[in-house]
Amino acid sequence: MSRTTLEVMRLAHGAGLPLPCYQSQGAAGLDLLAAVAADAPIALAPGARALIPTGIAIAVPAGAEGQIRPRSGLALRHGVTVLNSPGTIDADYRGEIQVILINLGADSFTIIRGMRVAQLIIAPVLHVVMRERVNLDETTRGVAGLGSTGTGEGGTGEGGTKS
Repeated sequence: MSRTTLEVMRLAHGAGLPLPCYQSQGAAGLDLLAAVAADAPIALAPGARALIPTGIAIAVPAGAEGQIRPRSGLALRHGVTVLNSPGTIDADYRGEIQVILINLGADSFTIIRGMRVAQLIIAPVLHVVMRERVNLDETTRGVAGLGSTGTGEGGTGEGGTKS
């Protein structure tokens, strides 16, 4: 596992909250906490969405991006997930990290100060140079699209072959 330094700035409304951290030695994501006011929790009705502040800004290293991803426990138990998942934090963005949460569950869900609401993953990014071609190289799959490799239930998909 490689390591790099991530510069972080705590904003005034993030005072008193821990910085994002890994919850286990092998965890890929740093947990992001809600920096909502203690006396102003955010209630998400079913189908509602909200922008949740984290109280931090970061300097993603050049050649990387920050990815905001849902927490599986919130999704499973409450139907709460990150709406634009994964959200992207570009290396040149210096504003507050905020998370767009949506409640896809059947019950209202309340976000309180310090609640773990999402994960932050720092990942490498490749910049490409576009080169237009008249034809692309041939592959076994070719132009077969969605569902073309099968359902994983023993059958063949459109254009797939059964071994």
